[in-house]
Amino acid sequence: MEKPPANSPEPNLDPENWEALRRQAHQMLDDTLDYIADIRERPVWRPIPAEERELFRAGLPEEPTALSEVYQEFAEHVLPYAAGNVHPGFMGWVQGGGTAVGMLAEMLAGGLNANLGGRDHMPVEVERQIVKWVREFLGFPESATGLFVTGSSLANFIGVLVARTRALGKSVRATGVSGEGAKLRAYASVAAHRCIPLGMDLSGLGTDALRPIPTDHDGRIDITKLKAAIAADREAGLKPFLIVGTAGTVDTGAIDDLETLAGICAAEDMHLHIDGAFGAMAVLSPELKPLVKGIEKADSIAFDFHKWGQVPYDAGFVLVRDGTLHRDTFASPAAYLRPNAKGLAAGAPWFSDFGPDLSRGFRALKTWFTLKTFGLSKMGEVVAHSCALAKHLEERVRSEPKLELLTPARLNICCFRYGSDDALNAKLVVDLHESGIAAPSTTTIGGKLAIRAAFVNHRTQFRDVDAMVDAVLKLGAAAERPGNRP
Repeated sequence: MEKPPANSPEPNLDPENWEALRRQAHQMLDDTLDYIADIRERPVWRPIPAEERELFRAGLPEEPTALSEVYQEFAEHVLPYAAGNVHPGFMGWVQGGGTAVGMLAEMLAGGLNANLGGRDHMPVEVERQIVKWVREFLGFPESATGLFVTGSSLANFIGVLVARTRALGKSVRATGVSGEGAKLRAYASVAAHRCIPLGMDLSGLGTDALRPIPTDHDGRIDITKLKAAIAADREAGLKPFLIVGTAGTVDTGAIDDLETLAGICAAEDMHLHIDGAFGAMAVLSPELKPLVKGIEKADSIAFDFHKWGQVPYDAGFVLVRDGTLHRDTFASPAAYLRPNAKGLAAGAPWFSDFGPDLSRGFRALKTWFTLKTFGLSKMGEVVAHSCALAKHLEERVRSEPKLELLTPARLNICCFRYGSDDALNAKLVVDLHESGIAAPSTTTIGGKLAIRAAFVNHRTQFRDVDAMVDAVLKLGAAAERPGNRP
């Protein structure tokens, strides 16, 4: 493109009329706040009609469209068909409900458009302050380092990589996994999240290097079988290097005996990584904190602020006890990234030295706003209330002859079913979703298909639990009538 004539406008993406944009922006903000404030008036979820889905098969938008028209399309064809985790009836997967405060902070972060990979600017200091706060509420030393990531899947992967560096030295980054690396063995319960074997896969160690350990009657990793597996592997000439403990299993909310796992790792010179995707936040509640005793002894922890922390997606976090080891796992010097003592390129070490991303969004701001606005005590009350809701569901299930309790309330999760037919229960969950009343999920407990309710949304109340149970009973009775069986 040639240089344009003098005084002619050069291309850019700012609005021609800022006042018009301001009016449109205020409408979008007001509409979104109304959407959150009035969320109970809407169904949790609704099926997407074929004609609505077809609208999003259109071709590339070559020419401009007025912002007002684009927003109208969003309001009519996107907003009504969201997943529903903002709604108090969302009880399926472990997803937080977000807050209006977090939404506003996300808007501010978008305006700044800060890259948190590094350099010397105040958004970096905001993230550093969050790292400091996390160290404090999880009981880690000042030498620990932390990092915002997309979610616990990536945070757990980072934990595996840090453990790999500890076992093989940072030279493994150049030479790859071979020799001694082929002997490494990790251990996690059979109830561990799918991202743990995936992390072993991506790290080059392979999923076969992860030993799945059976759980006990409480859903926790079986300590006796874990010790036996470690001893057998050592006897076979292998090198146990990592135990992954879980603080809140995805199926039932069970918490491994973290204190004992820490003792085993200390005795065996192994790395203890804890997947605390949501359960780590139990430390915010004085009544729940004893359940995760030992978490402060971990070598690394993964968790999500976007679950029990109610921060809008996404806001995962990883904390590593040995900051030097953490940096050795990721730092990759380059001439174009050389830090300086002064100027914008100062401020080393940079966050890009502690993870795989150089381009990093300002996730810390919405977390900073959330923690400062609500305070840890209030957030701890929300966490405890989620667990009280699960206990209430357990009591309702026990009181209904048609319902079977498959797992008692562990943390914020309770699993049950209607009658004894798997196909019927699968249908009931779909019917619940399409009713718009509630959105639980399913899992398998002891070979039985279960209706799984996980309470994470701070908006969910006891009446929402009752509405879900009442709907299950009503839908179940209707499905059992002659001719209606699945």
